[in-house]
Amino acid sequence: MSDAPSGSPGGGAGGSPVSGGSGSSSPGSGSPGSGSPAGGDPAGHGAQASLLRTLLILTLVSGLVDAVSYLGLGRVFTANMTGNVVVLGFAAAGAPGFSAPASLTSLGAFLLGAICAGRVGSRMARRGRLLMLAMMTEAILVGVTAAIAFLSSTVASGAARYTVIAILAFAMGVRNATVRRIAVPDMTTTVLTMTLTGLAADSSLAGGTNKGAGRRASAVAAMLIGAVTGAALFLHLGPGLPLLIAAVAAAGAAVSFRLSPAPGLLNAPR
Repeated sequence: MSDAPSGSPGGGAGGSPVSGGSGSSSPGSGSPGSGSPAGGDPAGHGAQASLLRTLLILTLVSGLVDAVSYLGLGRVFTANMTGNVVVLGFAAAGAPGFSAPASLTSLGAFLLGAICAGRVGSRMARRGRLLMLAMMTEAILVGVTAAIAFLSSTVASGAARYTVIAILAFAMGVRNATVRRIAVPDMTTTVLTMTLTGLAADSSLAGGTNKGAGRRASAVAAMLIGAVTGAALFLHLGPGLPLLIAAVAAAGAAVSFRLSPAPGLLNAPR
């Protein structure tokens, strides 16, 4: 997966339901599916805000999940595949403490999840329904890993370890493919490299206008909060509780999204 939001699956960015904050708009950009809402449409702005809140919660969940994965499953990432490829390189070079089989399990399950979500997404025109399905899938699967963590003597080795890695990575692959299809700028929910780049490159220090700074900074903060929380809970209470919190947060994000005007924004014709 690339660090940069890839836009719509067709290759263009015009399908983004939330403006990147450039301040420019083309005729007809009031369409909910093609940019920011027209003029001062409060309903449109409310839908955008709801969608961004949902994606921020998912970003926080990524921090929780990868904290448990890296600290508790043997230095492997299940959400951030960029880091996982690097970790695989360490393992391939023979660096102690890294596992090529664990990293490959994560990569394979992630790709399988992305393939499944891509196939479903290609057949589902309503992107709001697609995001709901992805979030509920994530909540259920992460909940399963929490149950495994609570019921197993350890998830640091053996079959339980690889089962949890595979389930988490599959769930993150489903989510990433779905978020890619939605294509909200700076909100990949799992990687921050291009988000941080944009934050710096578009800042006033670089001669820019700080466009999108609030969204970008919020994404960074959400990931950091999730990682700190997940690490602290894992170190003091084990992997079960942070995974359970991640599952509940994903489910809560799905319910909040469903009750908000955001699905209408995503379901509008592009």
